[in-house]
Amino acid sequence: MANKFIGYRQGQGFLYQLSGSSKMIFFILVSIACMATYDTRFILVLGFCAVLLFRWAKIKWADVSFAMTVVFLIALFNLLMVYLFAPSYGEEIYGTKTLLFAGWGRFYVTSQELFYLFNLILKYFCTVPLAILFLMTTHPSQFAASLNRIGLPYKLAYSVSLTLRYIPDVQEEFGMIKLSQEARGLELSKKANLVSRIKGNLQIVIPLIFGSLERIDTIATAMELRRFGKYKKRTWYQAQPMTGKDWWVLALAFIILLVSLALIFWNHGRFYNPWV
Repeated sequence: MANKFIGYRQGQGFLYQLSGSSKMIFFILVSIACMATYDTRFILVLGFCAVLLFRWAKIKWADVSFAMTVVFLIALFNLLMVYLFAPSYGEEIYGTKTLLFAGWGRFYVTSQELFYLFNLILKYFCTVPLAILFLMTTHPSQFAASLNRIGLPYKLAYSVSLTLRYIPDVQEEFGMIKLSQEARGLELSKKANLVSRIKGNLQIVIPLIFGSLERIDTIATAMELRRFGKYKKRTWYQAQPMTGKDWWVLALAFIILLVSLALIFWNHGRFYNPWV
């Protein structure tokens, strides 16, 4: 289970009982709330709650370690680019300058810049865990139904559902091919150098991609033969009606969004300034 792509896991509990629509709207509203403000206190609380939700859903770290590592690397790269293009942006935002390290030329480190970058990386670890939770606790068919319910055309929603179902299968097939290649003497583990591993993995990935395209074409042809897309609307077998729990979750999402907007007025802007 741990080596599979991020996807739906069968489970029991509050999060699994919620409708896909309520979970999607909650994720969208909380993400907007997190992105709208740079109040560190607010973002920290949301991030801490997201971690608690992981424990609540009984999702193990091994199931999400790869995805979180990728997100962490992307976040670090983003922070590096932000600093390289605007190393003094933090002091412009907070209106003061506390020099920590005198660098070279326009590159130096201030407390304000570090604080701004810290807020940026917090946003990643506030929204990404919620997205992973949504994917891992929502059945793909429920996900498609929720997309259709919030206004997305059902053809596109169904495409997303097929993608979520298909990606874990592709990864599992990749793992099986990789193991068979290693059994034949092709070293693709960490023992081999990086260039050899990249070349070996490309030899597996490229044919797998073309084979996947052929299978997608077969599925599309079969759906056309069954006259998929003839009508403007459709019903969903896995659609889940809204219950009292869903409405409470939606109410909580709107409260979080309102708190985020209120903090913008309270802080006289999007940024919380601890130097004032």
